[in-house]
Amino acid sequence: MRIAVTGSIATDHLMTFPGRFSDQLVADQLHTVSLSFLVDQLDVRRGGVAANIAFGMGQLGTRPILVGAAGSDFDEYRAWLDRHGVDTDSVRISETLHTARFVCTTDADHNQIGSFYTGAMSEARLIELKTVADRVGGLDLVSVGADDPEAMLRHTEECRARSIPFAADFSQQIARMNGDEIRILLDGATYLFSNEYEKGLIETKTGWTDEEILGRVGHRVTTLGARGVRIERVGEETIEVGVPDEERKADPTGVGDAFRAGFLSGLAWGVSLERAAQVGCMLATLVIETVGTQEYQLRRGHFMERFTKAYGDEAAAEVQAHLG
Repeated sequence: MRIAVTGSIATDHLMTFPGRFSDQLVADQLHTVSLSFLVDQLDVRRGGVAANIAFGMGQLGTRPILVGAAGSDFDEYRAWLDRHGVDTDSVRISETLHTARFVCTTDADHNQIGSFYTGAMSEARLIELKTVADRVGGLDLVSVGADDPEAMLRHTEECRARSIPFAADFSQQIARMNGDEIRILLDGATYLFSNEYEKGLIETKTGWTDEEILGRVGHRVTTLGARGVRIERVGEETIEVGVPDEERKADPTGVGDAFRAGFLSGLAWGVSLERAAQVGCMLATLVIETVGTQEYQLRRGHFMERFTKAYGDEAAAEVQAHLG
């Protein structure tokens, strides 16, 4: 099963300031602020929702096709993804813009000052999925993730026009989208991904009820945080899957992307929706135990041991056959 994962590709530059921002601010001079903070620590982490999802799928051996836009500074990041089983040949490289990045400084009180540079992500709207499909011999599913809004709309419309099944996954972009845009992006989706808060926001912005939205998509997949995930289909029983026990809680960033990576890998393997959701929850657990969205290691023996403990021998046997 050939799955294309569209969405953002970015790097995070995270710095730590040992003092407090509030100590550096002069109340009657806030209209002319000019400050520079000497930081103690810099972490550069790979990110972007599409890259995070593709990385997880690559770890599971499903060879995803990453579709997005990056800058000429993408070479090192590309090599990292290539080494971890991701097809990066459909990433558009901008001739003028850098890869999108988030630059953030955190002080001793965990206050943050940050900036997000869109950069090359704005060129994702120029990517045609037909070119991607022709290169790989066709697409069985396209995951339309958070990206340049025009790119998301173009990918969705092209999937409908070419009868390519697609998954709608707005995540961070839902806050800036209006009801008309959300209706276009979800109508006819084979899968609609969201968390509980986003689920309510989708219903509020579109004016559609839960039942109306479910009638317009094949499957509604709602992540429930520590309670796992719920999968709904019209006329079918709801599937609910819990999460494995955590060994520690290090950083929740990228947990949703990891779930999607596991779930989409399960679809690629052809296992049941329940099994796919279990794989997603297991991968998400590995990510929450690690600082960074792509810093975890998938050791297959360890993965299967914990998967078996969480979901039983029968489930593990089905997954093991594909995981190798």
